[in-house]
Amino acid sequence: MKNTNTALRTHTYGLLVFISLAASGLAHASAILEATYTSGINNGWQKVERWRDNSGHIGNESFPADGRGDQSGQRATFFASSQPSSAQFLLYHAPGWDSNSRQTPVLLIHGANQNADLAWANPNEAGSYGCGRQNCPSQGLMQALANDNYKVFALNLAHKNGDGFIWAEQIANAIAQVKNKTGATQVDLVTWSKSAFNARMYISSLTNAWSTRFKSDVRKLVMLGAPNNGIDWSFRHGVNHTYGAYSQCGGSINGPTAHDQILCFGLWYSSSEWVYDSPYFPGSAQMLKALDDKYALPTTEQDWYTTYYGGLGFVSKGRGIAAFTINSLVDQVRSAGTDSSVQVYNLCGDQADMAFIHNEHTGPSDGVVFISSCIDSTGISNLAGSAVVTTNHLELGWEPSAINQIKNWLSAP
Repeated sequence: MKNTNTALRTHTYGLLVFISLAASGLAHASAILEATYTSGINNGWQKVERWRDNSGHIGNESFPADGRGDQSGQRATFFASSQPSSAQFLLYHAPGWDSNSRQTPVLLIHGANQNADLAWANPNEAGSYGCGRQNCPSQGLMQALANDNYKVFALNLAHKNGDGFIWAEQIANAIAQVKNKTGATQVDLVTWSKSAFNARMYISSLTNAWSTRFKSDVRKLVMLGAPNNGIDWSFRHGVNHTYGAYSQCGGSINGPTAHDQILCFGLWYSSSEWVYDSPYFPGSAQMLKALDDKYALPTTEQDWYTTYYGGLGFVSKGRGIAAFTINSLVDQVRSAGTDSSVQVYNLCGDQADMAFIHNEHTGPSDGVVFISSCIDSTGISNLAGSAVVTTNHLELGWEPSAINQIKNWLSAP
């Protein structure tokens, strides 16, 4: 499992690979190979590589001090750190990546608080309910596609809630490496939730000045549970989400909340680390959008009004969603428009039944994203298909009906 090369040999090899590919005109200019792992890899993967964006524009992002956002398991080994730089990414290779016969390779990209293993190769890695159901399968979409003769890869991002511009850039980097390895000119992307939003940024060329604009190297973009018209979940439900995040209240969820202050066990606690402008969650506010004009707020939930609109409630205090939507990219993404050459697909769930989580119940949803947001096609220039399956948000990547729909879309002309 552990790479036996010395750091010097690994670095030298990476430079040689980069120089060789650059000379052939195939390399993405900013990606350098740091390490390769080929033995003892869990969950059926054949090989894992660690790459680094060497453009100088991507650095470290902040991690919660209590470790809830850290990389764990083999990801920490492959990254050589539990808190890696966001300039790094892991590229997983499935069996048959270099021998299966389907022409267009597939790159799988996980969502927030997921990883390449849990999302695509072993939904049971987190144990019961970690996949959205009590009983979770030990294999996932990776095995289903590899067994169907696809060349399958997966991207593992360094930061679980990283800035969307960084995720979009690393998606571009990973696509370039998959093309280099397979000789393909285009790649199919299967993306989930946050990564769907960020992959859409790439194919829309919604980038920073330093970022890679779309290079016509994506054939199909399959989006699972995408917040195409945004999300307001944690503001919509009073204090329910905040109690799940604040450590003083016994919470451990790795995500932002609506409140700067909360009353727990008779004591008020103040914290700036669990809100939407915290440095721990730079990609979260980018997907926010107020949807109270479409779905009424649940007026029976504690502090519902002050949570959404800001102010002091009975047990909480917050700034309201409008204080954070100034950082939203939702309307920019929709107005930018996807490149018309890319076939885009929306796969959505309709079951708000995830255990141990306050599900989105004020409108039809998958428990996290409203169906109307997921299926929204504004700005999608070439919508090739949409479907709603009987799953919740955490099942979309592994549930059999979802897998069958994904395979049907990938195999279509």
